[in-house]
Amino acid sequence: MQINTPPRSTIRLTRRGRFALIATGAVVAATAVAVPLLSLEGGGDSRPTALVIPEGWRSGQIYDAIDKALALPAGSTKKTLTRAALKLPNDAEGNPEGYLFPATYPLAERTTPESLLTAMVRTADRKFNGAPIAAGAQRNAMNVYQAVTIASIVQAEAATAEDMGKVARVVFNRLERGMPLQMDSTVNYALNRSTLKTTESDTRIDSPYNSYQRMGLPPTPIDNPGEEAMRAAINPTPGDWLYFVTVKPGDTRFTPSYEEHQRNVAEFNANQKKASPQPTK
Repeated sequence: MQINTPPRSTIRLTRRGRFALIATGAVVAATAVAVPLLSLEGGGDSRPTALVIPEGWRSGQIYDAIDKALALPAGSTKKTLTRAALKLPNDAEGNPEGYLFPATYPLAERTTPESLLTAMVRTADRKFNGAPIAAGAQRNAMNVYQAVTIASIVQAEAATAEDMGKVARVVFNRLERGMPLQMDSTVNYALNRSTLKTTESDTRIDSPYNSYQRMGLPPTPIDNPGEEAMRAAINPTPGDWLYFVTVKPGDTRFTPSYEEHQRNVAEFNANQKKASPQPTK
């Protein structure tokens, strides 16, 4: 059921649990921690023996990592998608985002981009399409692909593993109440970025991934989530929360009250101001 909510310009759910507040036409945003592009197992100048894909990487990051690991020209892996014939859900419509499972993959002499992508999708299929996940998705009135999409948001938004279930509950509560998700992580996905500040104009971009302007879930996952995020997506923590903000490291506050959320945001902004270097005279 649709309910009245504060104006969209004042509601901000955040990327990785950090809150960004629109004030005087600008957005104050916490900067996300940059993830190294590539983690390889192996030493010295020898060919790497394994490729490590972290939780939460986007498909573009994974393509680049495979290119680097196999010493291929940039863009080679992405070009192989058509001939790789990946066995993806029908809902994915050929887009592997969400199904390139984060794990460690061995690199042999004959490893190719197609073989790596196939291994990632097969791993995701084993992890996501078992009876527990299917039953959990059905219990929450969604299919597995929608569960993976929610897991990808949880992966991007939760500051800690302990917060994942609560973030998932915020997603469900907003969907059930007919509220837009308003997640910076989806806007950042649309803009193909992770660490830049989100401006008010960013939240007006014309994209199906703009969860400020579009209702419901984004059309695809926004990254490749791990098992903890997937468990949170099908087993959200019970609660009535609609907002959350990391006031300071280790202190993420969830609340159903917009007024309480505003107070939490004010505390967050005060902490940010204290932490900012003061200009020299």
